[in-house]
Amino acid sequence: MSNFLLDEMDQKILFHLVSNARMPFLEIARECGVSGAVVHQRVKKMEDACIIVGSQFIIKPDALGYNICAFIGIQLTEPSKYNEVAIKLMHVPEVVECHYVTGEYAVLIKIFCRDNNHLLTTLADKIHTITGIERTHTFLSLDRAFERQVYVKDRNIIKQLITGNNE
Repeated sequence: MSNFLLDEMDQKILFHLVSNARMPFLEIARECGVSGAVVHQRVKKMEDACIIVGSQFIIKPDALGYNICAFIGIQLTEPSKYNEVAIKLMHVPEVVECHYVTGEYAVLIKIFCRDNNHLLTTLADKIHTITGIERTHTFLSLDRAFERQVYVKDRNIIKQLITGNNE
């Protein structure tokens, strides 16, 4: 896959889509000073380049009673077990992210649980029973300061869109 170079218009369109994925293309077009067809074509090109992949609703875990967010560093019995362990972790519903990482741990996962007891049973009955996992280290998230989509190339364009300042 080749690198897709985002121009200023692409960045403006992405800014609006990331801010509100439900924003109609015609409204984005008005905000960007172009036609709806231009926005549609550019979004299609970004989809074809795999910059934009699907769309989804964001579910707030705490609204469903999942009040514990934890990150778990996992040491494997051997590095070659990663794929096997990742597949098994994918079947644990509480696990929402899984990363192969450098450093002390081979795997870093993010999980959501209802409470400490749910966290304990998830660790003891689901994660620690996976063959290939040697040891875990759990980090509880006390607060999430922010969450955002991946950085769009030129922050000045985003700043201009937010402030309306075209310096």
